[in-house]
Amino acid sequence: MEKKRLIGLVSAILVLIVVTGWAYGTTITELFKEWQGNDDYSAGQLVPLVVMFLVWVERKKLEVCLLMKPCWWGGITLLVLAQVSRMYGLLFMYESIESYSFVLTLIGLILIVAGWRVFRKLSWIMMFLFLMIPLPGRVHNLISGPLQRMATTGAVFLLEVFGVRVGQQGNVINMNGTTPLAVAEACSGLRMLTAFIIVAAFIAYMIKRSRLKKAILLLSSIPVAVICNIIRIFLTACFMLYVGGEFAEKFFHDVAGYVMMPISVMLIFGELWVLDKLVVAESALDSVHAESKAKSGRCATSEGIVVARRGRRKEVKKIGS
Repeated sequence: MEKKRLIGLVSAILVLIVVTGWAYGTTITELFKEWQGNDDYSAGQLVPLVVMFLVWVERKKLEVCLLMKPCWWGGITLLVLAQVSRMYGLLFMYESIESYSFVLTLIGLILIVAGWRVFRKLSWIMMFLFLMIPLPGRVHNLISGPLQRMATTGAVFLLEVFGVRVGQQGNVINMNGTTPLAVAEACSGLRMLTAFIIVAAFIAYMIKRSRLKKAILLLSSIPVAVICNIIRIFLTACFMLYVGGEFAEKFFHDVAGYVMMPISVMLIFGELWVLDKLVVAESALDSVHAESKAKSGRCATSEGIVVARRGRRKEVKKIGS
């Protein structure tokens, strides 16, 4: 009976995958075009591969939950919400909303097919899927501009610290009055930010730490990305100033992008080391309290024994006298 039910479950999943792929074929195609054509969101194409890997890692835990009852009310609610948002995106030309509705549809189908327990096991992984969706245009513009100005100002500060005579006009850095460096919108660091958030989310899921440490790690990926982009622009400015413009441009576009990712991973693990030193786990605190109580109990017992012995000695002396 269980075998027949498992075969039916697998068949239903395959049918739903085909139907969902057909219904969202245009959305999936546009996502691939965005990943390939927009450097800021090129890291999004790694998210489906990472999600499949994480599901494979959790396969043993999922085997216990696969034959549970489906959650019809939750799944249908999410499906209705996904289709309403998709219609809104189609009517008002918001491609990002259509993409978000695709993720909501996948989550709703998981609830209907596999049930609430599987949904709870995969909740973090399903939230990870939203990272593959490019930001809406307005949000992109709101983030890109401040990131660009922050990167320019940070690079100017580092150049001044190292003794370079520098001036800033908007997003243009003038070094020694003769060498200009324009920090374009493509240099805002949004590409690095999206990539670092994906890497930090993956590391946070894989490590065995408390939820507080994982949340701190994920949130800190934003300043880490900003710092790495400032360092990249600073190094590019140094190469342009002391080596040459062609080499600096090649370094900025080719080498620096590959160098910054290992640096960011090192910073993330360094942050984990600091958190392990600063934040004490609750289990460790409980063990410390238990040890202190045990020691105090031993001290009280030993003091009681000493008092009892003294009392006996006094009684013996009285009897002897």
